[in-house]
Amino acid sequence: MAKTVVVVGTQWGDEGKGKITEYLSSKANIVVRYQGGNNAGHTIVFNQEQYKLNLIPSGIFRSEKVILGNGMVINPKSLIEEMNYLSVRRILTNSIRISDRAHVILPYHIALDELQEELKEDLKVGTTKKGIGPAYVDKYARTGIRIGEFIDVELFKDKLKYQINEKNEIFNKYNKPLFNFDDVFNEYVKYASILKPYVTDTSYEIDEALANEKKILFEGAQGVMLDIDHGTYPYVTSSNPSAGAVSIGGGIGPTLIDEVIGVVKAYSTRVGEGAFPTELKNETGDYIRKIGREYGTVTGRPRRVGWFDGVIVSHTRRVSGLTGLSINLLDVLSGIDTVKLCVAYELEGQEIKHIPSTTKLFSRCRPVYIEMPGWDEDISDVKHFNDLPKNAQNFVKKIEEITKVPVVIISVGPDREQTIILKDIY
Repeated sequence: MAKTVVVVGTQWGDEGKGKITEYLSSKANIVVRYQGGNNAGHTIVFNQEQYKLNLIPSGIFRSEKVILGNGMVINPKSLIEEMNYLSVRRILTNSIRISDRAHVILPYHIALDELQEELKEDLKVGTTKKGIGPAYVDKYARTGIRIGEFIDVELFKDKLKYQINEKNEIFNKYNKPLFNFDDVFNEYVKYASILKPYVTDTSYEIDEALANEKKILFEGAQGVMLDIDHGTYPYVTSSNPSAGAVSIGGGIGPTLIDEVIGVVKAYSTRVGEGAFPTELKNETGDYIRKIGREYGTVTGRPRRVGWFDGVIVSHTRRVSGLTGLSINLLDVLSGIDTVKLCVAYELEGQEIKHIPSTTKLFSRCRPVYIEMPGWDEDISDVKHFNDLPKNAQNFVKKIEEITKVPVVIISVGPDREQTIILKDIY
């Protein structure tokens, strides 16, 4: 049985990782988030109540401890609001641990995010404008403020002065409002004092847990197609949702990872700009969007909808080393006469089974489909694979064949009980 499991999104995010992570966390002792910030959102149904989280791992409901890893960028104000949101609903938050090496998102990062999108005009990426990209820029420019410095009043004061002076030069150039040091410092030093008790060396805690035979679940945000290296650049996030980022963003050696579970929808969705070969701009797409409630957790934006893309998921299998697939929202396809799966692309007269590195070529890719008969039955209460309609079973088997990854979990509804387990992970 596995001791360390990674859950990754295999498409453009929004695959329902929150539900699967929450389900697996019932067997895990610790759940670790290893990248991203509050630009990600996941909805979890727990005890028949819906929760929406952006920063805190889904394991907050079940595991002994949840960790915000060093690979994250954390907005302190947003994190405290989320902790209060859970506390009001009688969910304890004292199990949270925050890496002292994670980076802090401050108000000027959000203003920079907005300014950069404005300046890009037709080349805008479609960010959530939460300051994620600018915070990562500061990290790699080695001028960012880490959590360990944030909770040290004198260090925070010195670094914040430098940052505000530097950023105000940019805002002044573009006639944007300037930031006042005292206002930002006085507000955020209060947040630092609230979060200080939760801050620790989380890599050390993970190592100690493994030495004590604890089970650990690593949770990513977004999906591999939004990975800064392996996604559809430049329409990507500013971090690495791929499984390999667990080692860096979680502080664990790659040899210690046992399983990598890729979460995938039975169809495809995307939010924001960028090529989307299997996109459906018709009644079928509208139907899937309506039944699947395909609207962004963070932004509320309608998601673009398309057929399942085997090229995308095979790419994810390759770059993340998937050992199993969790298919979500299979129930949404009930009632569709014919379902399609993309098995390749046609690009300038040639059939390819990989993703071109440039948006220019990727936008020219046309899907090569196979068609399969659909099913009309309501499958939302099915507990066992063999009880699914035969056509639904065949659809799942075809995904295994296309992606070369075994399906280990099937979700047929939002509640944790609406889950079919084909293989015990822990």
